[in-house]
Amino acid sequence: MGLLSGLLGLASDVDAEGVRRDLEPALVPDESVEVAFAILRDLVVFTDRRLIFVDKQGMTGKKRAFHSIPYRSITMFTVETAGSFDTDGELTIFVSGQPQPFKREIARGANLVGIQKALAAGILGRK
Repeated sequence: MGLLSGLLGLASDVDAEGVRRDLEPALVPDESVEVAFAILRDLVVFTDRRLIFVDKQGMTGKKRAFHSIPYRSITMFTVETAGSFDTDGELTIFVSGQPQPFKREIARGANLVGIQKALAAGILGRK
């Protein structure tokens, strides 16, 4: 059990071990997947070193874009919950040196508390 999952007792929406096997070619030696969450078709993966967005594209989702953000580069984040008439919320992450933030829609029922806690732990736990 790693830093994030150990400190927060988070349960992933998706199997962290399965995500680790899938991302193994992109992970550096000794980097571990702590928790991962599904956001619509995409994934938000928290490792012990960075945040990785996996953006599944196309009809089959075989084409994927990977966005890697070191925790030290995240300056702020916001999470907007779904309202009475909204079908989804939004996750916005502001990255140092980037003019536009990363935005992802969050489906109603997603683990917003887990995502917020993992982001806060990653940002505040940095050295």
